This record gives sequence, C-alpha cells and structure tokens, in this order.
Amino acid sequence: MISIIIGNKGSGKTKRLISLVNEAVSSSKGNVVCVEKVKKLTYDISHKARLIATDNYSICGFDALYGFLAGICAGNYDVTHVFVDATFRIGGRDYEELVGFFTKLNKVSEESGADFVFTLSCDESSLPEQVFELTKKL
Repeated sequence: MISIIIGNKGSGKTKRLISLVNEAVSSSKGNVVCVEKVKKLTYDISHKARLIATDNYSICGFDALYGFLAGICAGNYDVTHVFVDATFRIGGRDYEELVGFFTKLNKVSEESGADFVFTLSCDESSLPEQVFELTKKL
C-alpha cells in the first residue's frame, strides 16, 4: 500500500512522518527504512530504522527513485515499511511522472508486502485525481 502525507511547507508533514517511522519500528517484525534527500533526521528517528540520504547515491528523478526503492525491497525481503520525506525534492515536480511512479511502485508494494509512505509538499488540489486513486491519504 502507498500512503501520502500532503501539506504545504511548515504544515508538520515531516513531524508526522517521524512519528510514523518510530511507531513502525516498535511494531514491525521486519526492517523499517526511511529515505530523505539529505541526512537531517538522524536524531529524530529510532536508530533501529535504516536512514538513507538519496544525495549520497545521486538519486534524482522519479525513475531513479523507483529503481532505488525497488532495489531496497528486492535486496531485503524483510522490509515492512519504507518512508520517503521530501518526495518532490528528490523526484521533481512533474505530477504526471508522479502518477507513473506510484503506478509502478504499487506493483512493488504488492509483490514485496512493504508499505510505503511519502510526504508531498503541495496543495492537495494541485495533484491529479489519479494520485488519490493509487494512494491512501493520511
């Protein structure tokens, strides 16, 4: 399943994501992964979660992000949750590409059993309707 947290800058998306990561760590029987653009959540999330900064791996664009997330799930069958902060800063602001990204990632989620949560910094009304058909809003 793919879930999204939507809001403008300063609306508390990252705080909510941190809370969800820490809850997942305490309840998961597998691995929890948190992906962000640059490492800034080191002291906010539990040390039991794997924290990855995409800038360390030159991830830029939704195709690269998809490959990266699919590789995380393919490389470790125990991943139960993947959290991604600052999605548009990593993938870009092309909403049509976002729809394609979520479409492909839904298949990865079904195959691996991993749940994905993304923060989207925008107005809800600016997103295409297909985004809400492919995801669950938190």
